[in-house]
Amino acid sequence: MRHKRNIPNRSFRVADQIQRDVAELIRDLKDPRIGMVTINAVEVTPDYAHAKVLFSLLVGDPVETEIALNEAAGFVRNGLFKRLAIHTVPTLHFKFDQTTSRAAELSSLINRANATRAKDDEPGGPQD
Repeated sequence: MRHKRNIPNRSFRVADQIQRDVAELIRDLKDPRIGMVTINAVEVTPDYAHAKVLFSLLVGDPVETEIALNEAAGFVRNGLFKRLAIHTVPTLHFKFDQTTSRAAELSSLINRANATRAKDDEPGGPQD
C-alpha cells in the first residue's frame, strides 16, 4: 500500500529534476534561434515515456525557439541519460508557455483601463 502513495511524489521529483537539468543543458545549445529561455514546468506521463517541457522567453521568437528546441530534443535527452538515475528517460516535447505573456498583456490592459478611469475622474474630465 505504501509503495503506491510514493508514485506521485516520485513523478514530481523526476519532473523537477528534468526541469533543472534541461535548463542547464539548453544553455549549451549553440542554435541562434533559441532565445533567452526559462523552463517553467515539466509534465511527465505516468510511464515516463514522454515529458512536455513548458518554456517562456525573455528575448526571442517563440515559434522559432520552439522549433529549434524540438530539433535539439534528442541531444538534450542524451544529456539527461547521463544525469538522471531512472530506467526510462522520457522523450522531450517543448511547448511555448503563453501564461507569462498573457499575464503581461492582461496587466497592461488593466493599467490602461485604470489610467483611462483616472483621467475620467479628474475635475474637468468627460463627466463634468
